[in-house]
Amino acid sequence: MKIRFDKIGSTPKTFEESLGDATLSGTLQKSGYHRVALDAVLGGKVELDCDRCGQSYDQPLEGALKLTISDQMIEDKDDLDIIEFLDGNIDLTYILESEINALKGAYHYCANCDNGDEDFEMEF
Repeated sequence: MKIRFDKIGSTPKTFEESLGDATLSGTLQKSGYHRVALDAVLGGKVELDCDRCGQSYDQPLEGALKLTISDQMIEDKDDLDIIEFLDGNIDLTYILESEINALKGAYHYCANCDNGDEDFEMEF
């Protein structure tokens, strides 16, 4: 879902975006002339692959997400949670996909591998 940047005002605008079994719901609110504050919660689940045995499993998504969204380039080294949408549209699907891909990019172990202390070696 895309929302025009200039349609966001000082009153919080609620949204809910879904992608598969993952959801992102929260509010967008103008926080400056070229800035919008996103205050949201991740929910649902995402399928991950165990980096040890290769087994697929569902990981619950839960957590708060606070981002600053801008419609111009910002060079701020103090705030790394800024997403720039230079075309004037806030793409909530892109934000949700980015959060899922960031989670998938980390190492994950399924419940069976996470509890084991033995060395793991697989021959092909």
